[in-house]
Parts: sequence; C-alpha cells; structure tokens
Amino acid sequence: MSGLSVISAGIQTTIQDLEGRTGLWDVGVPPSGAFDEFSFALVNAAVGNSWSAAGLECVVRGPVLTVSTDRQVCVGGAATQATIDGRPLPPGTVVWLRAGSVLDVGPLDGPGFRGYVAVQGGLDVPRVLGSRATFILGGFGGLEGRPLVDGDAVPLGRLGNQSAPADVSALLPDLASDWALRVIPGPHGAPTHLTFEGVEALFGETWTVDHRVDRTGVRLVGPTPGWAREDGGEAGLHPSNLHDSAYPVGGIMLSGDTPVIVGKDGPSLGGFVVPAVVIGADRWILGQLRPGDSVRLVPTTPEDAAEAMQHRRALLASLHSQPVQETKAAPAARPLELQSYDADGTAPSYTIRRSGDRHLLVEAGPAELDLRIRVWIHLLAQALRSDRPDGVTEIVEGVRSLLVQVDDARLGLDTLAKHLAVLAGGLADPATVTIPAREVSLPMAFDHPEAHEAMRRYAATVRPDAPWCPDNVEFIRRVNDLTDRADVFDVVAAATYLVVGLGDVYLGAPVAVPIDPRHRLVTTKYNPARTWTPQNAVGIGGIYLCIYGMEGPGGYQLVGRTLPVWRLPGLAEEQRDEQPWLLRQFDRIRFHPVSADELAHQRADIKAGRADLVTRPATFSMAEVNQLEAEAAGEIATLRAQRRAAFDAERQRWVS
Repeated sequence: MSGLSVISAGIQTTIQDLEGRTGLWDVGVPPSGAFDEFSFALVNAAVGNSWSAAGLECVVRGPVLTVSTDRQVCVGGAATQATIDGRPLPPGTVVWLRAGSVLDVGPLDGPGFRGYVAVQGGLDVPRVLGSRATFILGGFGGLEGRPLVDGDAVPLGRLGNQSAPADVSALLPDLASDWALRVIPGPHGAPTHLTFEGVEALFGETWTVDHRVDRTGVRLVGPTPGWAREDGGEAGLHPSNLHDSAYPVGGIMLSGDTPVIVGKDGPSLGGFVVPAVVIGADRWILGQLRPGDSVRLVPTTPEDAAEAMQHRRALLASLHSQPVQETKAAPAARPLELQSYDADGTAPSYTIRRSGDRHLLVEAGPAELDLRIRVWIHLLAQALRSDRPDGVTEIVEGVRSLLVQVDDARLGLDTLAKHLAVLAGGLADPATVTIPAREVSLPMAFDHPEAHEAMRRYAATVRPDAPWCPDNVEFIRRVNDLTDRADVFDVVAAATYLVVGLGDVYLGAPVAVPIDPRHRLVTTKYNPARTWTPQNAVGIGGIYLCIYGMEGPGGYQLVGRTLPVWRLPGLAEEQRDEQPWLLRQFDRIRFHPVSADELAHQRADIKAGRADLVTRPATFSMAEVNQLEAEAAGEIATLRAQRRAAFDAERQRWVS
C-alpha cells in the first residue's frame, strides 16, 4: 500500500478536506475541514485531486514527510519555506516527490499562520460522519481524531482519476499582517443590542488578533462594545447574553465584551449577540490570522459578497474544467431586516434576517423565554425539513430562533425567506400540539472535583477577580437569594429540565430549562469564557442548564458532572449503527445525586457501550405548562420578583 510517512510531525498537523461535515450543525458537530479553504482548494487542484480529496494543514511549524511511491505534491498558504531534499519548493508549484525523498514544509514564520500540503491521490483515511476532516476536540476524523505524531504512516489514495497538474502559484492569495475582513452587518445590532455609536466603533476600529487563536475561533482585542442595554435579562447578567441561538461559521459573536469569530471547529449554538458575519469569499482569511495581526471589519452588501464568491467559484472551476454555477446575487444595499411579520392568530410575530451571505435567522416573539415560541420554532423547523428546497444544508433550532444555511450557488436567501414565510403561515397552533419525548434519568455528582478544577484554573489564569470566583455554586446562591449552597443542588435535583436545544457547546450537548418556573435559577455566563471545561460538566447560564459534550471552553456556572451525552462507537461510518448523540429535542431530564466514584463507574459503562441512558416514553405539551403556571401563579410571581431583586443587586455590586 502506498503511504505517506511522518518523519517529524510539526505543530498541530492534521488531515483535513475541503467541505468538512455537513448536516450535523443542529447537534453540535462542526464542519471542520481546511480553515483556509481557498489555499487548500488551490493546492489540491494543482495536483489534479478531486474536491473531496484530503490533505494536510499545519500551524507555526510544518511537518517533515516522505513517500513510499512517487507522487506529485504542492504546498500553499503560509508554507513559504518548504524544501525537497534541501531544494526550495515555491508555494503553488507542482513537483514530483520521489520515493524516499524528504519534503520539509519548514517554519511558518508569517505572514499567515497555516500551511497546506496536497499529495496526488489524496490521503486515504476513513470518513467519519461523512468527512475525513480531523476534529481534534471531538477526537474523530483524520488519523484517529488527533494531530499527526512522529512515525505516523498515512495511506495514500489511488491514482487514476486525477486532472492534469497546474501551477497555481500566481493564484494563491496574498498573505499579510494587516487585514480587511468584509462582513455583512447583523443579524443583531442597533438599537436593540448595541448603540448606533457602538456599531460604528465596531466597524471603525482596528482590532488586534489575540494570542488565543485556534480552529474554534479567533478572538479580537480592542475597545469594549457600545452596549444599548444593561443586561440580557433571563439570558444572563451581561448585555451580550441572549437566549440560545445558532452561530454561522464566520459569525462574530460578542462573548462578554470580547469579539470572537466562529471558526471551522467552533460551536454551533450559544447565547451571545452576533453583530456581523464574515462573507464566504473572505472566510479563508480566518485561517491565516496570526496573533498580533491587525484586522478591520469592513461592511459590505449581499450583492458584493455574491460577486466575490462568484469570482472564486469561476477561478476554481477553471482548474477542473468544470462549468461555473451561477449565483443569484441579491439586490445591493439590502437592509439588515429582510422581513418582519406581525402576530396573526396563533402565530407569533417574527423576523427573518440575513446572518451573513449563506444564512437566514428567524427570530420569534419578544426576547424572553416562552415555551410556546419554542414549540412554534420546532414546528417551523419540522415543516422545512419536510418541504426542503434544494440548497438548504443546515437547519438549527434555537430557543426562539431558527438558523438556516444554504449553498448559495443553488439557493438564494430571498427565495428561502419567502418559502419560510409560506411555511410559517401553515403551522398548527403550538397550544394544541403534543410532542413525543422521553424522560431521561441522569446521575449527577454535585460539587464534582473536576468542576472545581475548572474554577481553579480560571481564577489562576484568566480572571481571579470575577464575582463567580472562587466558587460558582456560591455565586448562584447569592444571585438567587438562596440561604445555603445546598439549596442550589436541591433546586436542580427537584427540577424537570426540558431540552430546548442540542449542540450547545458541541456534540449533542443539551441546553435545557426547568418546565416549572419555580426551579429556574438565574445566573450569568463567564466573561471572558473559561479556556477549559471537563467533559460532561453541568452548568447554568441565564436560566438555562447545559451538559458539556466534551472538554473545551465554556461559560456556564458549574454545579457538577454527569454522564456522556455523545458516544461515537466506531471511527468509520460503516462501523456505526446508531446516532452518536444520546439526547433529543424536548427530552425531559431529571437528575439524581451520586458520589464522584459512583459516577465514574457509570461513565465508563456508557462510554464502553455496556450501558445506556435510563429513559421512558413521555410527552410535552403547552397544556401541561399552562396548568402548572395557573396553579402556582402567586408563588411563581413572588420567586421571580425575589430573584430579579437579587440579580439587580449583584449587577450593582459589579458596578460599584
């Protein structure tokens, strides 16, 4: 078997493909794939590979490689110092790498941050969830879900279907340390979330790329955003907080006061304002942003974004002698808000807005939790799944929102907006709908040592003066006017949580809310976020609870740890006979306390497939909610007022 041997792995060298994973954004599986997709596409085309072929991506220092059989190779991106047997290999130039010869990709000293290597025939690793791309945080794709290490052997694909090689050196994009990123404003902005002056400052400032830049996201350093409100209400104490809504890749979310551009391995769902989205034709730049680089966010129109992408497609298609798919350009200077619909009968008021040039965001009702609105969003999503136009690639449900992604070469956003409005007009009354669900019983180790380790690391390395340091549970107690720390755990154990979103912080992670308003503890998310959270930690942010699907960053206040909510039985698709996410929309979750040792045993059984979640059939309907709220109306009102007062008092302590 022909193979690629890794003499020296370099820094975070991973196997990636162009498209990554599609259709799984709604359960928190990011697309992954090449971060600088333009450079990757060019070098792959240069050696005659198909669009689906896998290659290598590296950061800071490239790998040293050899092959067992002669293959053509090409490097690109920031790989400007590559050599073969000591002779320079210019970016974009196709050369033969003879068996036994050594390709040293070399240091990636800038400008740019990521280098790419394409090998004739591609890299023949198994597809996992539809793609060969590596998702390191999730531990799947590529070679065993990890970066390459010294001594690895990677199988090469067969030859025979390649196009003629092409020199793409003149086509590779220019790299820099001072960048202009074209963005489409919205979906969130002035005057609801930011002031008009705040929006102008966002686009008028020159931002600096933070040292915390990776495939999950690019953090920008600059002035504090100009907020138009004091807090996020039920969604959290900070004005950046909102009820969980899906992000597009390239979306600039304001995580607290920090802009973070969502990357190819970024989260699909979260509770932060998104004031702008990078256009598709400029997304490649995100993969080349280097710590310390300067960035300006340049507003542009949907028409200009479509024209730029059309030019990109034409260039790439010419390398493969393929016809160019025409993109339907939207009219210039379209407003942020495409359409607004007033409440009509049983339907709530809602808006349909652009979220960049590839997404529409539907938001329904006022900016507060209303389970009737959540059911309406679910009905709209189900209607779209049943009557799905060609070109719809992702459908992601939020708490009061629906994000729809399109292949903009096949479907225009205006056409999709009209289709959504027609579907919305034919939905059933949410008050009359009963949704099949399950009741899921989960063990919870409250005050788990790993949760406290996450708090300790945050206080030591990020923000020791944060009001939730050193103890998140004490902070929750204080902001909800409870008497003892144990009261926090008692409320969580008494509640029945309704799953209202999946993929909140990756891989099937649920965002859930107590059905009974009396159990809705109110808190806020970390600002800035944690850099590390243990897998399956349980946290509360705003009025929502989340179970983290994997290790990674996070912002919810931690109360304990529970079982895995994601299980990928095999590496290859043919090995997998069940979906890896274990929870579903509208599942009802009940927690029961266990010790950390008991939880460890149960976690091991779930991971190994020796056990499964404990479930029984159930349903959810608004009739249940309405009856509960009517019977306890007085107590609910008293508790809400009490918690709001404690919430306001905590915010005042921050100010003073």
